[in-house]
Amino acid sequence: MRLFRAGGLALALGLVGGVAASGPAAAAETRTVSYRGFEVRVPAGWPVVDLDQEPTACVRFDRPAVYVGRSSAQADCPARLVGRSTGLVLEPLSAGKVSSPGLLRRAVPEAGVLATAYYEPGAEQAAAEVLATGRTGVGAKAAAAPRAAAVAPSVVASGNLNGEAFDTCTAPPQPTMDAWQPAYQAIGVYISGANRGCDQPNLTAEWVTANAAKGWQFLLIDVGLQAPCSTIYGPTKQFSSVPATAFAQGKTAAANAVIAAQGLGFAQRSAIYSDIEHYPSTAACKAAVLSYLSGWTQELHSRGYVSGVYSSASSGGADLASAYTNTAYTRPDNLWFAHWGSTPVGTSRFIPATMWNNHQRVHQYVGDTSETNGGVTLKIDKNRVDLTAPPAAPTGFSVTGATSAATLRWTKPAGTEVIVRTAVGSTPPPLTSSGTAVYSGTAAAYTMTRLANSASYAFRAWVKDSTGKVSPGADVLLVGTKATITAGAAWINHGQTVPVSMTVTRLDGGKLSGAPIVLYSKAKNATAWKAIATVTSDANGVATSAQKPTVSTDYQWGYNGAAGLLGTRGPITRVEVRPAISSYLTPAAIKLGATSNFYGYLTPPHPGTKAYLQRKSGTAWAAAGTGVLTANGKYSFVIKPAARGSHTYRVVWLADADHQGTQTPSKTITVS
Repeated sequence: MRLFRAGGLALALGLVGGVAASGPAAAAETRTVSYRGFEVRVPAGWPVVDLDQEPTACVRFDRPAVYVGRSSAQADCPARLVGRSTGLVLEPLSAGKVSSPGLLRRAVPEAGVLATAYYEPGAEQAAAEVLATGRTGVGAKAAAAPRAAAVAPSVVASGNLNGEAFDTCTAPPQPTMDAWQPAYQAIGVYISGANRGCDQPNLTAEWVTANAAKGWQFLLIDVGLQAPCSTIYGPTKQFSSVPATAFAQGKTAAANAVIAAQGLGFAQRSAIYSDIEHYPSTAACKAAVLSYLSGWTQELHSRGYVSGVYSSASSGGADLASAYTNTAYTRPDNLWFAHWGSTPVGTSRFIPATMWNNHQRVHQYVGDTSETNGGVTLKIDKNRVDLTAPPAAPTGFSVTGATSAATLRWTKPAGTEVIVRTAVGSTPPPLTSSGTAVYSGTAAAYTMTRLANSASYAFRAWVKDSTGKVSPGADVLLVGTKATITAGAAWINHGQTVPVSMTVTRLDGGKLSGAPIVLYSKAKNATAWKAIATVTSDANGVATSAQKPTVSTDYQWGYNGAAGLLGTRGPITRVEVRPAISSYLTPAAIKLGATSNFYGYLTPPHPGTKAYLQRKSGTAWAAAGTGVLTANGKYSFVIKPAARGSHTYRVVWLADADHQGTQTPSKTITVS
């Protein structure tokens, strides 16, 4: 823990409070707030709200303040708040709360306290400086944080719903939720976003599970950065006016929203709505908004979630409608538009009835009103919901590799079709429009051919129902394999044995051990390959076979694939075979004018082919005769040197289609 130092940190605290100060003046503008023995320095102008004394006080992130304690009572909050200031919440240490955009959390087990600094976009460092002043003092009692239970996302928000929903700034406590049934079937909850204006002390995975079990549906809201032309929210609360930057900011917001949704137990197929408050649209601002929402939509789709947008019908709604068929932008799946008083409910003159008409609409038709149900009053917005969930992802999605091919299998609901796409590598295509198309149809299996050797392929499959709604993707990876080959020698003499080895590796770095590896061969000038041996690879992926070729032979190892593994063919290696050739010179010494016989045999026989007698002249060899091999491969030459002395001869046989050329050792005859 960093302890407070009066110099530099006091200056940071002055800046947090929006006051430019330095030195002793800055220190004078701070004060110490203590909770359960944990002390922290904050700007003197921040009010302190004790939730134990004021249990219905609304913990508002749009105002600078220090909130101490925790209350489960129904908070007196507005229907909605957008925007963020900088302040602090000190509460009993609890599990499951982590830092997120706009919220910097610090657990202090020495005092049993969780300190949360909320801050406006761009002010994270200043918030961190506030937390850094904290220290434990007299009266602190240590308490370990409860261990957070693992959350398995299982709730789909929302499912199929045609009915009434309300949204309010902070999730109500359970007694309020119970009192408000059956008047409403769904609730809008603010789960994330750097501009979310209210704390959510009740919004936990347990709260979601309990209310889902009671039949509640949920509309998930992310209050992120706002339009760059907004006249309500300043530049630090806006996304960029540069479309490419806005697109990236939308993707980041969606990724953070999915993390928040999963932490609360909301599964794939859930819709998350980006809250874009009203703005005075211009051409440039519209381009930035549509780019931000395109990034938002693409990232949600890549993670298996449904993209929704909440906005005023006259600004965000109208801009989205004007680009409904514009392929330069990615259209959100659901539209939640605010048009108070518009009739009939579910319609707006800014949004044609032909758009988002496949159970894709939420209409906020009354805003900022108080309503009482079951004796409990809340400030809410009222909404009419007409939504259906997309189909579930295909199940049993699997891939079995072969050589240059793979068979994909899946199970899907009746009356739907499957879309399959792929990308080279280990990352599947995120969208139904990205990667390479593999299959689209109603079958339960498909074989893809012409796959590259020594490559991995990532596949993603989606289900599309009869209305055109698309499920989250199901993924499977086909890991490529790679083979190398070595031979014990580049050439051998006829009758010799040569080892031919292969090492097979998985492209993900794993060993391919215990796999059947097939050795193929063909004569070097032939075209047809045949399998000649199958060897099981050892622990290092090595397979070896001893071969005794009779002709010059090409060898290639192959692995034919398995479940999740693509087969491979290794490179080709050639082993040349030289015929065995014997040689005899008899007699080796003669008188001038006599003859000697130089003969031998070629194995295997090549009857009818020619053998060439050569005589050494200095350092060169000169032709001395030509003979034809007999049926048993015999050659024979009669030698009659014309001068006394030593004469050296050899016989050469030239290569043909099946064998490498060969020659005899040199033989010397002495003439006296």
